[in-house]
Amino acid sequence: MGTVVDDAASVEFHAFFERHYAELSRLAHLLTGEADAADDLAADALLALWHRWDRVRAADHPAAYARGVVANLARTRIRSAVRERRRVALFWSQREERTENPDVAGVIDVQEALRRLPFRKRACVVLRHAFDLSEKDTALALGVSVGTVKSQTSKGMAELQRLLGTQAAAPQKVHAAMARTGDAGGRDR
Repeated sequence: MGTVVDDAASVEFHAFFERHYAELSRLAHLLTGEADAADDLAADALLALWHRWDRVRAADHPAAYARGVVANLARTRIRSAVRERRRVALFWSQREERTENPDVAGVIDVQEALRRLPFRKRACVVLRHAFDLSEKDTALALGVSVGTVKSQTSKGMAELQRLLGTQAAAPQKVHAAMARTGDAGGRDR
């Protein structure tokens, strides 16, 4: 008996899908302005509807419910994109346009040492010393606490000192070498 109900629900959902998928995709496209994301958002919405199909089909207006799910998913996607753009703008807004006479060997040494650090330590060191972000801004960019930024930066700098030699890894030298990293090959930004 459970199979008959499940089969009936499946047939009913399939008909709903066929009837409304294009409309939901069009709605997602208009809300986000992203044609590529529209089909994904519509599919994600329909998947969410399938998981709650008993409630959706009992609703007075299942299509309106579906449009609401698409709108919520689109809002989440837009907010995420805005946060990402803010992070990128924050990183690049504090970067110098050009560096004179870069110490190419020093930059290469620092880059190689940075690659050996685990990601979180590397990210904290780079954001704090190459981009001059505050602990608070670094925490915001990485989605971690200020305490995590402090400890990971400290541990990352200690690791760099070990990898580069105590004198070479003084924060000022690492900072200077990382500030020149993008321009080491003579490129202008």
